[in-house]
Amino acid sequence: MTDPLTELRAKRAEVAAELDGLMQLPPDSGGISFGKRVGDGTSIAVERITQVAAHDGLQVMLAEIDRAEAKVLDGTYGVCDTCQAPIAPARLEARFWSTRCVSCA
Repeated sequence: MTDPLTELRAKRAEVAAELDGLMQLPPDSGGISFGKRVGDGTSIAVERITQVAAHDGLQVMLAEIDRAEAKVLDGTYGVCDTCQAPIAPARLEARFWSTRCVSCA
């Protein structure tokens, strides 16, 4: 793994761009209609729910990236926030913004 701070900042930019993309979706053209053609309204509702879930997940990831960056800066990167045990290098390689070990995650 390269410098964790560089990796975290690159990931932050990537996630922020994804969030911006979600925010740039065109405004809806009215309410969801559940009249005779339920399928249309249902697909719009499912799409919105999916977008909200994606947005929420990206917000959580940004918070985790911020926490990992703070840990790099204070010298505790690689130490679990919960149990203070070292986080396995394989976990940090796969998910470098991890702030908890597998047992505590």
